[in-house]
Amino acid sequence: MATRLILTFLAAGPLLFSCNSPENGSGTEPGTGSSDVQGDVIAWVTTADKGHLFEAEGFDFGQAGSMSPYVVNIDSSDRYQTVDGFGAAITGATAYNLMQMSQEDRTSFLENVFSMENGVGSSLVRISIGASDFPATGTEFTWCDTEGPEDDPLSNFAPHDDDTRYLIPVLKEIYAINPDVKIIGTPWSAPLWMKESESWTSASLREDCYQVYAQYFVKWIQYMEGQGFDIYAVTPQNEPLNRGNSMSMYMGWQQERDFIAQGLGPAFEAAGIDTKILAYDHNYNYDDVSGQQGYPLHIFGDEDASRYVAGSAWHNYGGDVSELDQIVYEYPDKEVYFTEASIGEWNYTFEDCLLNDFESIFIGTLSRMGKGVTLWNLMLDDNQGPYSPASGSCKTCYGAVDISSSDYKTLDYRTHYYQIAHASRVIRPGAVRLGTSGFEAEGISYLAFANPDGSIGVIIVSKASEDQSLVFSTGSRTVRYVVPAKSLVSLLWQE
Repeated sequence: MATRLILTFLAAGPLLFSCNSPENGSGTEPGTGSSDVQGDVIAWVTTADKGHLFEAEGFDFGQAGSMSPYVVNIDSSDRYQTVDGFGAAITGATAYNLMQMSQEDRTSFLENVFSMENGVGSSLVRISIGASDFPATGTEFTWCDTEGPEDDPLSNFAPHDDDTRYLIPVLKEIYAINPDVKIIGTPWSAPLWMKESESWTSASLREDCYQVYAQYFVKWIQYMEGQGFDIYAVTPQNEPLNRGNSMSMYMGWQQERDFIAQGLGPAFEAAGIDTKILAYDHNYNYDDVSGQQGYPLHIFGDEDASRYVAGSAWHNYGGDVSELDQIVYEYPDKEVYFTEASIGEWNYTFEDCLLNDFESIFIGTLSRMGKGVTLWNLMLDDNQGPYSPASGSCKTCYGAVDISSSDYKTLDYRTHYYQIAHASRVIRPGAVRLGTSGFEAEGISYLAFANPDGSIGVIIVSKASEDQSLVFSTGSRTVRYVVPAKSLVSLLWQE
């Protein structure tokens, strides 16, 4: 078989759109996970200048031989965590926008995102238990807004109309494409009648409601699983230290510890529910709230709570991913998930968000034993919505993909989409991270994974201003590759 020493790229064409404007999706589509290209190795490439947008190209294995000091050795015997997957949140807003599309367009889009054969293969999503700050119709709700009689306080529990009209139909279409998608569920608030004051914003869960709120989770999981959806994990509260979100509920580590130990854990055990419980679900810096530093460590350190908790979940709106170093060091048996990050008018440039977010969120989490990443809204419209009209909600956020509200057809693919695509396409559910050693270059980060089918997937981010030659060696295979300046690259080959 002929050998190419490097992978060459087609010259970049004209920039047809700018990802910083509402019209930036017109006429331009990224590549898909499906590829008809031939070769021993397939590479998917996205460059910060948008000359390549998840484009696929194939090339052959390199000839064996000394390439020092450019060799990166991949050690299949040096194995770390197993990965569940990558994706975004199917919020009420996302589901609403998807349901405004024609059936043909919606199916095509969902195939591209979730299909393992014909798309990028996203396999992990996050949904809200009740409404979030991005509800479909601007309504704040839970699934039991009216308290029942004392002997059956959850007698009025029922799926909300917004979810039966938008969320559940979208999830059914996703599951028809990929029935192995895993779901992480998170509440933004308990029903108001369970809170210390009847406010959607802040206010804590009443201690005397621990058991009934735990049964609320049980009922929600049982209903969703009855609809065919795998509720893989839940977190007790979205952003428990955030008192200002339009739907929020303050839950310090002491209260979350007690709620898990006295309510949620025993309720799951009694009901035979194997859904994982992930503690925390908030920022690396604990929102600088006094007494809340190391939040999940306190829960892991409590014997009564810890036995029910699989791990922790994280956001990046404050602090640094390096906070995970201490978490993993102290409790290496506890799992790590990244569950939310946003892009929007306050921070968005295509280059910076593409490279920096991939480096910190994907490489940063996965290199610290992370098992999965979900980003925020999969789809918003060109008005950054629908969102809650209440104060505290984000009214300047972008989706991973934005859709034009004038036709519900024209799509604008932003950086979060490309990051999900690059990770999902070559790191399949059940993949194991492998050890690497050898050549390192400033501004370039990479990780390697062994997939269940025997293939090797490598993800690379380059923040360097020049192209960089790399050689990946597994002992039996040699993959020679030129990483373009300022790019994301995903490589896939069969051992």
